[in-house]
Amino acid sequence: MTARPESTRLPVTVWWLALCQALLVSGNIMLITINPLIGARLAPGDGWITLPVAAQMLGTTCATLPAGWLTARFGRRHTFMVANLVGLGGIGLAAQSLVSESFAGFNLGAFAIGASVGAGMLYRFAAVDAAPTQRDRALSMVMAGGVLAALFGPWLAGVSRNLLPTPFLGTLLGLAGLYLVALIIVANLALTDPVARGTRAAPTSLTALLRRPRLAAAILAAALGYTVMNLAMTATPLAMTHHGHDFEATTWVISMHVLAMFAPSFVTGHLIRRFGHLTMIVTGAALLALSVACALLTPALSAFGVGLVLLGLGWNFTFVPASAWLTTAHRPEEAPRVQALNDCVVFSLVTLSALAAGPLNAWLGWQQLNLWLLVPVILMALGVMGLNRRALARR
Repeated sequence: MTARPESTRLPVTVWWLALCQALLVSGNIMLITINPLIGARLAPGDGWITLPVAAQMLGTTCATLPAGWLTARFGRRHTFMVANLVGLGGIGLAAQSLVSESFAGFNLGAFAIGASVGAGMLYRFAAVDAAPTQRDRALSMVMAGGVLAALFGPWLAGVSRNLLPTPFLGTLLGLAGLYLVALIIVANLALTDPVARGTRAAPTSLTALLRRPRLAAAILAAALGYTVMNLAMTATPLAMTHHGHDFEATTWVISMHVLAMFAPSFVTGHLIRRFGHLTMIVTGAALLALSVACALLTPALSAFGVGLVLLGLGWNFTFVPASAWLTTAHRPEEAPRVQALNDCVVFSLVTLSALAAGPLNAWLGWQQLNLWLLVPVILMALGVMGLNRRALARR
């Protein structure tokens, strides 16, 4: 009697998580679109306009470690439910502050929304728990939810902007709808927890975790790949405006970039299984380097467009394989702590890159800024290759 071949279908839970990811990223795109504009309306001075963006990113970073603790203590489903409730609370505070023109209150709301995003970034790891034998493909498919977000987020932000008498209040209402749908989905999902609740195991120290070469390589690739992408992406509108490109051209370039970030995820899982995590990450580093080469051809619009597409592809081929690689570098009971550590490192650097993008672009200029980005790209490629050799030597 022959054995039945293993099914290649992903569990339905993965597809629901992909939808949750799409809702999360759609909301993030909406916030990125409106936060600076609301800041310009409410801020006491020009120097404070981008504070809501910084507050949102700080919230994302600060939520990573508590989200890991909540996952270990109460499980995935309850963690995601709490995250969406915090997001809804933050949206309510932001909406009330927008009506009452309270800049401080709006920043607190943005921080709470950012915290919900930080916890929601764990959707990709929940997919691995749901499909442990297809971890690369499951994680990639959840990230592919960003394709829907790239199309839906800007559309919803546009149609809801003037829906109510107070500008952008309708956008916040639409954002609340996204979080409510996500809350309903996760409340009814049977999610697999990385470790049984109530399990008690001696925690591994952070130093001991980071001494594992494969784990360190995965965190290094995810952190530097994301940081390079975010710094260049954040500086792009400033550089394009400086070179005389209009708002429509900038919007088009950013839209193509976001699609390039997420669209490859439909095949990234297959590519990881065929070529391996290390090869994919090095390929991603090469694509990031090519995006730098395109920057040297600016101010042509085509150079910005091609460069930002390569930047998005480079992010996908570093961050997604690194996230999948991370799941192979720890024991099941260590998953919540390791995943929280990874996201804390990643989003701490991403927050710093977002804050530094404007000053660095003003100081160095677009082309010099991109040339300096070659330094972390090269360090990432050499670092992951060296750490991988060390991991192989320990076997």
